[in-house]
Amino acid sequence: MSSSPPPPPPAASEAPKEGHRFPCEQCGGDYRYDPGNRSLSCAHCGHAEQIGAGPWQAASLRELDFDTAVAQHLPAAEIEITRVSACPNCAAQVEFDPATHAKECPFCATPVVVDTGENRHIKPKGVLPFGVDERSAHKEMASWLGRLWFAPNGLKEYARKGRKMQGIYVPYWTFDADTKSSYSGQRGTVYYVTETKMVNGKRQSRQVAKVRWRPASGRVQRWFDDVLVLASNSLPKKYTEALEPWDLSAMERYQPQYLAGFRAEAYAVELQDGYTQARAKMDRVIERDVRFDIGGDRQRIHDIDTAIADVTFKHVLLPVWLAAYKYRGKTYRFVVNGQSGRVQGERPYSAWKIAAAVALGLIIAGGIGYLAAQQ
Repeated sequence: MSSSPPPPPPAASEAPKEGHRFPCEQCGGDYRYDPGNRSLSCAHCGHAEQIGAGPWQAASLRELDFDTAVAQHLPAAEIEITRVSACPNCAAQVEFDPATHAKECPFCATPVVVDTGENRHIKPKGVLPFGVDERSAHKEMASWLGRLWFAPNGLKEYARKGRKMQGIYVPYWTFDADTKSSYSGQRGTVYYVTETKMVNGKRQSRQVAKVRWRPASGRVQRWFDDVLVLASNSLPKKYTEALEPWDLSAMERYQPQYLAGFRAEAYAVELQDGYTQARAKMDRVIERDVRFDIGGDRQRIHDIDTAIADVTFKHVLLPVWLAAYKYRGKTYRFVVNGQSGRVQGERPYSAWKIAAAVALGLIIAGGIGYLAAQQ
């Protein structure tokens, strides 16, 4: 292992590019980030180089003020200029380096040509490095498909031997906020009364639940830390949300070395839209807190008035392995959490397996019916 210092982080004016290249100090080949060793590794000669860390690491992950960003008053060091084009098929924000004018969309393999404009983006503040390599991700995906009994056998085999998976850093926003909420509502206490009625000339009694409601009001407060919001439109949210949880305590200060050999998508969900989604998540938690504070057996909430302060945010990149397979004219997409190996994706079905299961069920039901008739 070389003791030479790692490549320095980019200067404040340097815009991170999708295709970062770091030459090997021994052979001049390209380094690639190795999730297994958490270092840069040269695919040509095998030389490895550690990525630097230091006492500035935690401080550099400090949050940015939301109101300042909305007013477009962030310091110039927090802004980058990028060349980004939207994929015409899946709307992914594909980033281009200065020497590239066309490439394949990593999410759906559609050709994308760069437009002539430039975009001002908030720089990534943190990155969660890949912890699962491509071989392990492929193994996890094959295992996941293997547990889907109704998946076509041909797709399982194709996925095991198919094209390489794409390692992509997906953009997210995280939000912190201090909330204080006052509420009004009602607390319900369940009690039971005995009701008697005549049924077929006989008197029958039963216990019937009733609810006694009383007014309730109060205050709750909660500090929200790192409310996570997907800042991409290229992947179905139901899949990316199912990849959670993420261990954000392992977040590192953004350094382009972590992106070596991988791709990174630019954010498509703007900061204010991301905050709207974060507020919806916060409101659901606040409502749960209010119900707990009201107590009783049941709760009615008439009104919640929330004051929110000290809103801060970060733009971060989280690792995802992506595979898209076309089988008999249909495309199936699978995503793997690049930190934990958790798999989600479009669930394929085999028509003949379903038909076989239905036929087997009918045979079993017929057999049970026959035995019952004999008895």
